[in-house]
Amino acid sequence: MVIIMKTDIFSKCFDFYHQLEAVKKAEQYFYFRTISSIQGPEVNINGRRFIMLGSNNYLGLTEDQRVKEAAIKAIKKYGTGCAGSRLLNGTIDLHEDLEAQIAEFFKKEASIVFATGMQTNLGCIQALVTQDCVAILDKFDHASIIDGCRLASGCFKRYPHNDMQSLERLLQCEPEKPKLIIVDGVFSMEGDLTNLPGIVDLSKQYGVRIMLDDAHGIGVMGKNGRGTAEHFGLEEETDIIMGTFSKSLATIGGFIAAKREVIEYVKHVGRALLFSASLAPPLAAAASMAFKIIKTEPERRKKLWDNAHFWAEGLKTLGFDTGYSTTPIVPVIIGNTDKTFEMCRYLEENGVFVSPVVPPAVPPGRALLRTSVMATHTQKQLERALEAFAQAGRKAGII
Repeated sequence: MVIIMKTDIFSKCFDFYHQLEAVKKAEQYFYFRTISSIQGPEVNINGRRFIMLGSNNYLGLTEDQRVKEAAIKAIKKYGTGCAGSRLLNGTIDLHEDLEAQIAEFFKKEASIVFATGMQTNLGCIQALVTQDCVAILDKFDHASIIDGCRLASGCFKRYPHNDMQSLERLLQCEPEKPKLIIVDGVFSMEGDLTNLPGIVDLSKQYGVRIMLDDAHGIGVMGKNGRGTAEHFGLEEETDIIMGTFSKSLATIGGFIAAKREVIEYVKHVGRALLFSASLAPPLAAAASMAFKIIKTEPERRKKLWDNAHFWAEGLKTLGFDTGYSTTPIVPVIIGNTDKTFEMCRYLEENGVFVSPVVPPAVPPGRALLRTSVMATHTQKQLERALEAFAQAGRKAGII
């Protein structure tokens, strides 16, 4: 028998493992599910077909033949990787072409591409929020923003979700310190929008800058798919647009777009860029093609919104609480964690893939099922999913 001492650094791992096994035994574990197909409106898991309602593939471009062919063509020309950082040997013409494309699309002077969205926030925030600077965040901001602030030498403060009065109080503190408001455009769990007009008004009043993480807004929000800032008509007032390629843009990677001086500074100071290998050629090529499709095929966005409205109205008609969502991310708020897992199990049994989100990822008492639709979902698929939700909701005593 092996006795584990609490002074063993692995003791927390063993404790966690036993807790995890108990959750799995109770059939309440719905994470790291293995998908064996392309992530379209339906997926294969363990030989079964599921309607996918847990993906960020909003425009359905991960399965678009043009995106796939662009990636294949890049592999044939450049290989599978760049074998170095952007600073030294890892910059190729595909990166620079993509950066010019991004800057033009978002009407900014320049942009810089990172290998992942997580690294984008880590590198940008660490570079900008230096000692004696303050980052101010919405409490619902993404974990990558919080981790970026933890890496930075400056401090960060958080205000209650979309509470402009609390934001103003934070802006009034330490007026001598430079401040950066960092906020999600579309909040990834609740599907609601940041109060960008209110933030812009306060930023002007107190002379601070704005960084908008629009990972879930790009390709979705705005007349031309430029995101939350375009949706509100506040593109010029938004100093930094941050985005990822892993949602509407069908691949992986991230970027910021801003004034040229800001980009050059982050490019030479952001450690997550300087000390990471650069974005692989097929990923850069896939993102570039996805941008071209977003610009030239607005009908994809229209279909996405048609599906989003149909789905949200269907859930509301059944009696589910969808919170404050105004986007294709539609939460089904259940509150109780056990009931949330119970619902998820019923839905899985009926061939519907959703993602359970429980504390601490959401506030206590606000456990939910995160659902999201794609432009490529058919109405028949969504109707089948609504039937499954109705059955699961009645079984679990939710509706």
